[in-house]
Amino acid sequence: MNASPSGCGDPHPSSLHDLGWTEEQEQAFSKYDGPYIPGRVACRQKTAWEVLTGDGPVTAGISGALKRLARFPAVGDFVVVLCQPEAGTSVIVDILPRKTSFTRGAVGKEGADQVIAANIDTVFIVTAAGHDLNARRTERYLAVAHASGARPVIVINKSDLADDPASLEAEIAGVSPGISVVAVSAATGTGIDRLDPFLTPGTTVVLIGSSGVGKSTLINRLLGRPVQETSGTRGYDGKGRHTTTVRQLFVLPGGALMIDNPGIREVGIGTASGGIMETFPDILSLAPGCRFSDCRHEQEPGCAVLAAVKEGKISAARLENYHRLVRERAFAQEKAEIGLVRLEKKRWKGIAKRVKEITKGDGDF
Repeated sequence: MNASPSGCGDPHPSSLHDLGWTEEQEQAFSKYDGPYIPGRVACRQKTAWEVLTGDGPVTAGISGALKRLARFPAVGDFVVVLCQPEAGTSVIVDILPRKTSFTRGAVGKEGADQVIAANIDTVFIVTAAGHDLNARRTERYLAVAHASGARPVIVINKSDLADDPASLEAEIAGVSPGISVVAVSAATGTGIDRLDPFLTPGTTVVLIGSSGVGKSTLINRLLGRPVQETSGTRGYDGKGRHTTTVRQLFVLPGGALMIDNPGIREVGIGTASGGIMETFPDILSLAPGCRFSDCRHEQEPGCAVLAAVKEGKISAARLENYHRLVRERAFAQEKAEIGLVRLEKKRWKGIAKRVKEITKGDGDF
């Protein structure tokens, strides 16, 4: 196996248990023996993946079978690696079943959701005091985070720039019932210890958020050393450029694992529906009181949700954002269904072509 020259991920070898390996992964891997070893994907560099194993990091490509199936490992995936010391190469031949996966709606005709991190326990939705602190954007991130199956936590960075950090937490808590909201300053270290309960050994956290909110600075603070490039933000709108260009998994000193992501200007809601309902529990709880069971909470008479908006219990902007995300999800689902039909036609076209070749070659079929 090859030691990785890429420098991404954590350079120190870790045991599989330290990397979050569970009995489920052990059972799934049990069918492999011989030259196969398990590992966890730390980052991807174009056509090469860095995989952390019990013996240290290796750089590997993927097998032709995975390419044909368009199954590409995501950062955080547990994979099966075929070591070929005689050839001086390593190849990922299988992806073990995912416990959870963080996805976003992908662009393109096929409409399939894109997996950007796998086997995660917690999603840190990183925002920042100032222009980026936006309730509607937070609701969007929450919907995607809930759909992943992991626990969302909202981290408000740059609290040192606010006169009253507690008020920031109260502002966002109003649109995220039941979700932990933590104000910190990655630059000064203020409040960083409040993240400790979410950073237990062997658990995996993924960071998501817009460019310029300080995710790289937060990574550097938690690691205790500068590993990610950082940059400032524009004063007039608080936005920054992408300093993180690839997704990477880091092992923190306390034993937790953290996946950093390039900044996301706008994350697509994708086809995940459950995440929207979990993001708007207040609307969900009122829906049974509507006159019609299929009420869409738009203009229907006897709508309990519209009544709550009129009474000031739910903001009109929150309900409007709910409608926007529901419409976006419906569009993504329709696009995905069309994409599946297109892929199925393509598959049968290939089968028919192969049958024709066999028939032509053998005479009678």
